[in-house]
Amino acid sequence: MTGFGRGETTENGITATVEIKSLNSRYLDVSTRLPQRLQDKELEVKELVQKSINRGKLNITVNVSEADSAGPSIAVDTNKVVGYSNILRELIEAAGIDEPITIRDITQFNDVFINKEEDEEILEEKWKVTVKALKEAVSSLLKMRTQEGDQLKKDLIDRIDFIDENIKIITKETNGRADETREKLLERINNLIDEDKIDPERLEMEVAILVDKMDVTEEIVRLRSHLKFFKEAVEQPEPAGRQLNFLTQEINRELNTIGSKANNSEIAQYVVKCKEALEQIREQVQNVE
Repeated sequence: MTGFGRGETTENGITATVEIKSLNSRYLDVSTRLPQRLQDKELEVKELVQKSINRGKLNITVNVSEADSAGPSIAVDTNKVVGYSNILRELIEAAGIDEPITIRDITQFNDVFINKEEDEEILEEKWKVTVKALKEAVSSLLKMRTQEGDQLKKDLIDRIDFIDENIKIITKETNGRADETREKLLERINNLIDEDKIDPERLEMEVAILVDKMDVTEEIVRLRSHLKFFKEAVEQPEPAGRQLNFLTQEINRELNTIGSKANNSEIAQYVVKCKEALEQIREQVQNVE
């Protein structure tokens, strides 16, 4: 399910900002962008997210900054400064140049400045602030996804009700159809074959088998049961995406069987309408947590 969540926390001069973008996906796929010094926390970030989210392609961006009062985060590599000074001095002597070495000459070498190594205490403080911001972002994302989910739930229930209404029509159309089908089959067979060559008992048995093969009562019962379970799954608070996906497949299977067994153009039209609605449901179910 699509969505966006943002969290920001500030403590002890450290500010962590976390943004989560969510796209539709059948599975949970989490990618992270963390500050260099927090790269080793990638697995912990994913584990925290997995506690609340089961499906979706998530892009998580984390930014951590310190207040200006913390001072610059770079230091001077004194060993390299001394080394470059000696090299420059030798170069001047070799070239016979009578000029002093300046700060500008030494700072031409970029690696005389290094990033300050943060101690474990500072890193741990940054991580704690990041965790709080991450939880806030997840909560924000879930809130947005819940609002979208309410609209999605209504749409799914409306489509299931549409299928159910068409199944009621199919049920009405098939009631009493067995006797009608039996009479038509007997009439056609009698017209094609000399009555003296027909074994009445064998004929009744064969016709009964054919009529039974065309009966869709069992399929309709199972189908309506699947529709009932689908609506119950949509209403439950727990994640039901995989369950809905399974029920969608079962509904499709029963519709296919009804369409092939009914052998009736009018019933086939209602089956087609149901399958069109089911295809829209199938697409929407991919967005369900």
